[in-house]
Amino acid sequence: MKNIPMHVAFIMDGNGRWAAARGKTRRAGHEAGAEAVRALIKNAGAAGIKFITLYAFSNENWQRPEAEVKDLMNLLSRSLDEFDKTSKDNNARFLVSGRRDRLPEKVLKKIDKIIAATAGNNGLTVILALNYGARQEVADAVNALIAAGKKNVTETDIAAVLYNPSVPDPDLIIRTSGECRLSNFLLWQAAYSEFYFTPVLWPDFDNAELEKALEVYAGRKRRFGNV
Repeated sequence: MKNIPMHVAFIMDGNGRWAAARGKTRRAGHEAGAEAVRALIKNAGAAGIKFITLYAFSNENWQRPEAEVKDLMNLLSRSLDEFDKTSKDNNARFLVSGRRDRLPEKVLKKIDKIIAATAGNNGLTVILALNYGARQEVADAVNALIAAGKKNVTETDIAAVLYNPSVPDPDLIIRTSGECRLSNFLLWQAAYSEFYFTPVLWPDFDNAELEKALEVYAGRKRRFGNV
């Protein structure tokens, strides 16, 4: 396939609805969603995508029931262990976008370990947006510039102090489950991104669905404000 996007970001929506439709618990839905992520990492790398960003946990998600948040953090911890074991074989690099505060210490230790261990890998870069909010990211960037003594702030200044300034802006943002909004995700970086919304629930977003999205993207002409 021609015109493969370099960076694809995913708003992974629909785990709960997927579980409810099957009479399963929300925990089962999140576990099915994690399995879809594992498959996506393989499929995205095989397709030639260089970066994927996964909206795994927003700063608003702390408002969910305590038991569900605990399940999500435990699932995250197990998923990090698995990524750590497979990263050498798939040559994947790992990054995180978001604030560190409120994340469990065991999760932070695993994150730091994997980032360091995969820093030299040059395959697919997997970025997890954890405890992330786009408005929060911009506010943190501006505060960093103020602390550095900047008086007149430019777009370039802000871009340089975002959570992962070396990562290119997403070419394509995919949201599953039929919702058509960004939900405070990569607002700065999405200025010229293409969007693809699908009714497919996240656990059902397989390689065939990824190929559909890439085919739609391949047929678009990006003008970046030009005629």
